[in-house]
Amino acid sequence: EKTVKIAIVGYGKMGRRIRALAQEAGYEVCAIIDQAAGDAEVTASELTAEALAGADVAIDFTVPSSAAGNAAVYAEAGIPAVVGTTGWYDKLPELEKRFAGRDFRVLYSGNFSVGVAAFLRITEYAAMLFDKLSRYDVGVHEIHHAGKADSPSGTAMMIAGELLDNIERKTSIDTEAQHSKRGDSVIHVSSERVGYVPGTHTVMFDSPEDTVSLTHTARSRDGFASGALAAAAWITETEKRGFLTMDDFIGELLG
Repeated sequence: EKTVKIAIVGYGKMGRRIRALAQEAGYEVCAIIDQAAGDAEVTASELTAEALAGADVAIDFTVPSSAAGNAAVYAEAGIPAVVGTTGWYDKLPELEKRFAGRDFRVLYSGNFSVGVAAFLRITEYAAMLFDKLSRYDVGVHEIHHAGKADSPSGTAMMIAGELLDNIERKTSIDTEAQHSKRGDSVIHVSSERVGYVPGTHTVMFDSPEDTVSLTHTARSRDGFASGALAAAAWITETEKRGFLTMDDFIGELLG
């Protein structure tokens, strides 16, 4: 069985964690590409087809401003890639048009945790049940460390999206509802930024009689890093082509 050769693009906290876990798992890290990091192990500062030469797959945790351009490099070079950077999805339609019919694989997600992917499936199923039980209201709350840049988290919005798609009486998501009375058809997504919490997401279904809560608690970044590695191994093998999501990966995993 051949060793999967990985190029790590973006050498921040996630990139470093992925490198450590990749080496533990017996993958070969053949390139580390980062504009800013001055570490000796960085092999290139610019993302080009040449910098990726020899890699079976790229794992990209960079910044939103470069992510769409990076995705184009992977598609152009035909190097399978796993992109954990968010904030560029508005550029997807034009990229999909540009690379239509081409042989490439780029898997993008706001969260590579396999546990979170299962949690989203559970949320979807729960929403279908509570759609039929009109006495229940629903809300989402998430807690992350004080250093997290965005609020609410991308994962919280994915969770709220599942609720919105499957509960007919809910028609919109509000992340600012603390400043006014919330309407009945609105799903409120609330956020807390405190201390060192790696990430906790809770869905609450609440009626006058009782409460049903679903919670996913991350212990560390390792769930995201190991999920990205699992996705990277999968994408080198899959028959699927184009811009792919966690659903494509988890769908094959869970059947």
